[in-house]
Amino acid sequence: MSVTGSESTRHHLLLSVPDLGDENFDRAVVFMVEHNQEGAMGLVLNRPSSTTVGEHLDSLPADVCAPSVFFVGGPVEVGGIVALGLRSLAGELHNAEVVSGPIVAVEADSLINGDVAGVDSVRLFTGYSGWGPGQLEYELGQGVWHIAEALPDDVFCGDPGALWRSVMRRQGGRLSSIGLYPDDPAVN
Repeated sequence: MSVTGSESTRHHLLLSVPDLGDENFDRAVVFMVEHNQEGAMGLVLNRPSSTTVGEHLDSLPADVCAPSVFFVGGPVEVGGIVALGLRSLAGELHNAEVVSGPIVAVEADSLINGDVAGVDSVRLFTGYSGWGPGQLEYELGQGVWHIAEALPDDVFCGDPGALWRSVMRRQGGRLSSIGLYPDDPAVN
């Protein structure tokens, strides 16, 4: 999929090129929460931190998806919390809104205070990835990102270290071969 002009990457994945040279986004898989004329916002799905959620939050009204650590969603507002969840099959949503399919955005303060309903499990991110007006379109035009369909299993992946390769490989064609790119090209 390619995006031009007024098209949006909203609810899709951005897959970075393998040798981007930016530690925030090398081999990153970014779930795009929003993308419009005012800019774009996404969450890096494959950057788990070493900080467990339990170290800072005693109990939550939903299970934390394994691995139960905070994920670094990007370099903007690190320290703030953004929460995505999987919608429950039963019950009304409270302090959460549908993002795409079963994926919901959960109000972090409400989640921490135990005032969320209709959400079975959550993933917590510190920080997010943001682009100003036209910035992401420019990067897409420069070939920095590939766009892929997002699946709920991508957003809540249990093996984030393998996510970039896994998503690249399922694209087929040239992108599938990029998924074979070695971790260290010098030892290729």
